[in-house]
Amino acid sequence: MNLKQGYIDAHVHVWTPDTSKYPLAQGLTKKSGVDSFTPEQLFVHCRPEGVARVVLIQMSFYQFDNRYMLDAIAKYPDVFKGVAMVNEHEAGVMRSMKDLARQGIRGFRLMVGKENDPEKWLGSAGMSEIWRTAADEGLSICTLVNPEMLPFIGKMCVKYPRTNLIIDHFGRIGITGTIQRADLDCLLSLSKYPQVYVKTSAFYALGRKQAPYLDLGPMIRDCRDNFGAQRLMWASDAPFQVDQGHNYHDSVSLIRDRLDFLSAEDRDWMLRRTAEKLYWI
Repeated sequence: MNLKQGYIDAHVHVWTPDTSKYPLAQGLTKKSGVDSFTPEQLFVHCRPEGVARVVLIQMSFYQFDNRYMLDAIAKYPDVFKGVAMVNEHEAGVMRSMKDLARQGIRGFRLMVGKENDPEKWLGSAGMSEIWRTAADEGLSICTLVNPEMLPFIGKMCVKYPRTNLIIDHFGRIGITGTIQRADLDCLLSLSKYPQVYVKTSAFYALGRKQAPYLDLGPMIRDCRDNFGAQRLMWASDAPFQVDQGHNYHDSVSLIRDRLDFLSAEDRDWMLRRTAEKLYWI
């Protein structure tokens, strides 16, 4: 497969059953019930669909121990880039970020809303160092955020205009089963910040949560019309997309085959070029 012509999946988690070498963070468990999703297991799903490169996202139950993801990148350096997690309370977080960047990490994940006071958390000294270092080093901040936290994202866009910001899974709009217009308008309002990108991803978890996911089409159209396809990127969120009655094909097919309002150029950006620009170039 030609790596540069194949699609890019911008959001996949990998983990191993080997918890001796790669232990879970204290107090955390594999809640999904999937004991193993290695790179080799991923390839079984993604390669038949023409996906040649993948952005790995640090799994939450490893917390700040990025070793398994880094080892996967080292094993398949032409296939993988990564998004790591770092501890904003740790002294020397800038050095950690730079060291990780030398190992194929191109972004850093934040779970906005995990703190009791997200505004105070996002405004902390450690968080400021993370956002500024990302801008200085050409790295991205990748946020897992629920709709009610999108206003905080807007504040960070104003505060750090040089930092590329990626919103995972449409900001999880529709996770309750209904796509609320007010939530979508809040997401679309962030399009005024040129550094903001959106992952059109995790289709299994949004709206009706049933393939072929055509009910998500209007939200995707609105995102395309406001952000432009150049700031959207498809992602599967595997292994969750290949669990519990869903499959990988239906995820990529929604963007590749099913939405007639997307032009060939739109699809090229969403399936390859946007992620390539952010993670490989």
